[in-house]
Amino acid sequence: MPEEQPYYGKHGEPRKYDPTFKGPIYNRGCTDIVCCILFIICILGYVAVGILAWSQGDPRKVIYPTDSRGQFCGQAGTPLETKPLLFYFNIMKCASPMVLLEFQCPTTQMCVEKCPDKFMTLKKAYDIKENFKYYKNFCKEGLEGLTVTQILRFGLCPAMLTPSKPFTHRCFPALDQKKGGEITVGNNSMFDDGEGKIRDAKDLVAGVKNATVVIEARQVAMNIFEDYTQSWYWILIGLVIAMLISLLFIVLLRFLAGIMVWVMIVMVILVIGYGIFHCSMEYVSLKSEAGSNVTLKDLGFQTDFSVYLHIRQTWLAFIIILAIVEVIIILLLIFLRNRILIAIALIKEASRAIGYVMSALFYPLFTFALLSIVIAYWAVTAVFLSTSNQPIYKVFNETACDHSRKICEPANFSTSSMKAECPYSKCLFAYYGGETVYHKYLIGLQFYNVFLFFWCANFVTALGQMTLAGAFASYYWALVKPDDIPAFPIFSSLGRSLRYHTGSLAFGSLILSIIQIIRVLLEYIDHKLQGTQNKCTKFLLCCLKCCFWCLEKFIKFINRNAYIMVAIYGKNFCTSAKDAFFLLMRNMIRVAVLDKVTDFLLFLGKLLIVGLVGIFAFFFFSGRVKAFENTAPNLHYYWVPILTVVVGSFLIAHGFFSVYAMCVDTLFLCFCDDLERNDGSLARPYYMSASLHDILSENKAVEETEEPTQSSPHQPDDQDVQLKQ
Repeated sequence: MPEEQPYYGKHGEPRKYDPTFKGPIYNRGCTDIVCCILFIICILGYVAVGILAWSQGDPRKVIYPTDSRGQFCGQAGTPLETKPLLFYFNIMKCASPMVLLEFQCPTTQMCVEKCPDKFMTLKKAYDIKENFKYYKNFCKEGLEGLTVTQILRFGLCPAMLTPSKPFTHRCFPALDQKKGGEITVGNNSMFDDGEGKIRDAKDLVAGVKNATVVIEARQVAMNIFEDYTQSWYWILIGLVIAMLISLLFIVLLRFLAGIMVWVMIVMVILVIGYGIFHCSMEYVSLKSEAGSNVTLKDLGFQTDFSVYLHIRQTWLAFIIILAIVEVIIILLLIFLRNRILIAIALIKEASRAIGYVMSALFYPLFTFALLSIVIAYWAVTAVFLSTSNQPIYKVFNETACDHSRKICEPANFSTSSMKAECPYSKCLFAYYGGETVYHKYLIGLQFYNVFLFFWCANFVTALGQMTLAGAFASYYWALVKPDDIPAFPIFSSLGRSLRYHTGSLAFGSLILSIIQIIRVLLEYIDHKLQGTQNKCTKFLLCCLKCCFWCLEKFIKFINRNAYIMVAIYGKNFCTSAKDAFFLLMRNMIRVAVLDKVTDFLLFLGKLLIVGLVGIFAFFFFSGRVKAFENTAPNLHYYWVPILTVVVGSFLIAHGFFSVYAMCVDTLFLCFCDDLERNDGSLARPYYMSASLHDILSENKAVEETEEPTQSSPHQPDDQDVQLKQ
C-alpha cells in the first residue's frame, strides 16, 4: 500500500530539526543589496530635490497674500510692510466659475493696513471730504482731478466699501444673517452695483448668496481655529489621560492578563450600552420640543453643527449605529468563546515577553520621532516646490476682448497695444508659473516628493516591526529565560536590522509604496473626471480602487510576517515572505484560532480606551456636568475638541497596543516554527513555555471539535510527520 503523502506538501515542507539553531541568527549577511543601493540613491536624490526646491522656492507666497502686482502684503523691509491685509475691490467676482480655472479672483486686489469697518459708496464719499479721505485708503494712486465715472472706468477705486473682517490676512465681508433669513452687509440694505448706480439689497441677494457659501465655510474654519486656541491645553490633558490609561492597561495586562481581558470585554459592552442609553434619553427628551421632528434631509447642511443635536433623527441614527456595533460584538464573543480562552493564554505569554523586554513599550516613541521627521521634510519640500514658480500676469476684462486671459507685463501695460484695443482691461496677477526646464518638470518633482514620502514612511514603520520582532524572537528562542535573553534586545535587534537588512526593509516598503501611489493616482483621476465620467468609467474606477485597497492590505500582512522571518533567520525578503506565507498556510486554523482572535481582543482594548476618554471629553466640553460648567472653555463647536481627543486617543492606544500585536504575531510564528522543529522530547525540547504548550493542546481540541469529519486526507500533527520520516 503506497504511503500517504503529507498534507503540507502543497505549502512547502515543514522545517527540520537543527541542533545549532538557538534563535535569531547573529552570524548573518547583508540581504537585498541591490534594493539597498537603490534606496540610498533615491534618498540622495530626495535630498537633492529638497535643496533645489529650497533654492527656488519662496515660502512667503504661503505666509503673505499677494496683490494684483504679485507683491507681498506685510512683508518686512518693503513699502507694504505696514499693509498686511489683502483687500478685494469686488469680492462678488470671487464667486465666478473662472476662479476655479485661474485660481485668482478677476478683480483688483491691493494691500491695506486694515479692513473697512463701515459701509460707503464712492458716489456718496466723493462729495464729502472727510469720507473721501477715508475712502482713498482702499484706492490706487492718481485720483486727483478725476470724476467718479472716470475713477470707476479706470478701476482706481472700488464702487463701494462694506464692513469686513480679516481672515488669513484677507478682508472678507462681515455678513449678518437675521432670523428671518434676510442677508445684509453691516446694517445697510443699499448697494452700489459697480457702475455708480445704487440698487436695493433684494436685487443683490442672489450675488450675496453665491459668496455666502464660501464665506460661511471660512467662518466655520475661523471658529474651529478659535476653538482650538481656547481648548488646546484641555485637549493635551485629554491625550495625556489617554496615554496614562493605555500605559495602565499594558502594565495590568502584564500581571493580570486573563482578568484584564474579561474586564475589557465587559467594559466595552457596558460603554457601548451606556451610549445607547444616553442617546435614547436624548431622543425621548426631544419629543416635546418644537421643531425636533424635522428630518436631516429637510434640515440640510448647517455650519452650526450643534443644530443637529436638537433633531430627534440624529439621536435615532446614533442609537441604530451603536446597537448594530453592540450586537456584532456580542455575537462574535458568543461564537468565539472557546477561541477567546486560547487567545487569552497567548496574550499572557505576550505579557511575559514584554515584561522581559520593557523597553519595547517606549519604542513607538522612536518610530513617532522618525515619522515626524519624514512628514516634516515632505511638507517643507512640498511647500518650497509649490512656491518656486514665477508670477504670471494676465489680461482681465469684463467686456469682450481678444486679449482676455493672455499673458501681459504690468510695467508697460498702460502703453501696450492690448490696453489700446481693450481700454477697460487690467493686467492682473493670475498665478505662479514659469517656462524654464525646472518649471516644466515641477509636477514630476512633486510626484517624486510624494513617492519618496510613502517609501520613507513605510521604511520607518518596517524598521519598527523588524526591530520588535527580533527582540521578541530573542525572548522566545531563549531556552533558559531570562538568562539566555540578550542584555539589550531592542538595541541588538535595531542594530541587526540596520546593518544587515536595510535592503530587505527597503524592498518591502517599496512594493507597498508603489501600491499606495497607484491608489493616490486613482483618487486623482477620479477627482479630475468627476462630472464628465460615464457609468462604465465610474464602475471601472470603483473596481480598481477596491482591488488596490485589498492588495495593499494583503501586502501589509505579507510584509509584516516577512520582517519577522528576516529578523529570525536573516534571509532575503522574498525568501522570508515565502517561508512566512507557507508557514501560516500550514497552520491556517491556528491563525484563525489564535492570531486573529487575539487581534480582535486588542482592538476591543483600543475601543475601550477611546470610549472612556471620549465619554469624559463629551461631558467636560459640552458642559453637561455642573462641576465642569465654570472650568470648561467657551466654544463655538464643542465637538471639535471631542473629536480631536477621540482620534488622538485612538492613535495613542494603537501605538501602545501595536507593541502587543507585534509581540503576538512574532510569538505565533515562532510557536508554529517550534512545533515543526521539535517534538518536546529530551533530545528535541520545545522552546515554548508550559503555558504555550497548554495552548497547543487546547488548540488541537478546538480543531478536533470544529472539524470532526475531516479524517482523510488529514493534516497530521508533528509527531505523525516525524514517525513517517
